[in-house]
Amino acid sequence: MPQMMPMPWLSLFFLFLLTLLMTNCINYFYFQPNIFFSKKYLNIKKNIWKW
Repeated sequence: MPQMMPMPWLSLFFLFLLTLLMTNCINYFYFQPNIFFSKKYLNIKKNIWKW
């Protein structure tokens, strides 16, 4: 596609999502017994990692 993206904020939003995912991965691997995460959230993350 030679055209630029019609909405530049979309790309920024995706970048923001990517950074959130990276921080989640770091939290998941380095701060496994985290107090702030509920068990449901950890289960959801484990299910996502199974994919």
